[in-house]
Amino acid sequence: MAGSSNAQTADRAKLPHGQQQPLKAPTSKLRILSRIIAMLIGASMVAVALEIFLVNNSIIDGGITGISIMLAHLFHLPLGIFLTLLNIPFLFLGYKQIGKTFAFSTLGAVIVMSVGTALLEPVKPITFDPLLAAIFGGVILGAGVGLVIRAGGSTDGSEIVAILINKKTPFSVGEIIMFINVFILTSAGFVFGWNNAMYSLIAYFIAFKVIDITNEGIDQSKSVWIISDKYKEIGDALTQRLGRGVTYLEGEGAYSGDSKKVIFVVITRLEEAKLKSIVGDWDPDAFLAVGNIHDVKGGGRFKKKDIH
Repeated sequence: MAGSSNAQTADRAKLPHGQQQPLKAPTSKLRILSRIIAMLIGASMVAVALEIFLVNNSIIDGGITGISIMLAHLFHLPLGIFLTLLNIPFLFLGYKQIGKTFAFSTLGAVIVMSVGTALLEPVKPITFDPLLAAIFGGVILGAGVGLVIRAGGSTDGSEIVAILINKKTPFSVGEIIMFINVFILTSAGFVFGWNNAMYSLIAYFIAFKVIDITNEGIDQSKSVWIISDKYKEIGDALTQRLGRGVTYLEGEGAYSGDSKKVIFVVITRLEEAKLKSIVGDWDPDAFLAVGNIHDVKGGGRFKKKDIH
């Protein structure tokens, strides 16, 4: 730690008098604008899913949104009022514990979502079939929430609660959110009836999956690590037959002490079978490790080359 501190002091000494080294790189205006647009579109989609599909069919979402739908039904008040009031305390917690960028992004999303539900309240729902409402409402809801998350915010304070509880308990954020939502969706059975509670569970499951797709992409990327004595032949084959650039890394066996070349390459999930076939053709005994990647950026290496 001391060495790191001294290095930082030395770097700052090279700057002109009175200037300090920035703690983080500035965010471009274009990137900020793109996040704002994504947040606006995402929150608007959530409002559409709630008012045009779910609420009028007595189907709820999980978290604070689900509680707000039940309270709006019981007290005969606009949904937007409860969406705003119930999320405000959690926004304060998010500001203190997670950061102001997250808090302000979430605040913007909640405001757009609340105003959107108020504007759409007089609009007739597209369908009164609860199954269709659960399916299409869940898809639109999940896509909207996914866009807001990608913009750096959230639409629901229960996620903030889960993050805070996770810091003090052995349970993961996902497990805590699941427990909260099981309780909320069960409560919906007493308010709207058990058929609607089961439709709510369908909508929640669909939305959950669509959130993942929105954040990770349909064509999910995979990282591949290959260790083989025929690394050159395999690397050339992957470049020529698969159209992917590869990187050779230096490795050393901990037990044998032998030097090894490690091939690293990023592919799509649709290319995994072909890659395994290529590696198996050259070295059936090659060590092969494949992992999922949620995002790939920069470097230009992931751009697919022409296959010859």
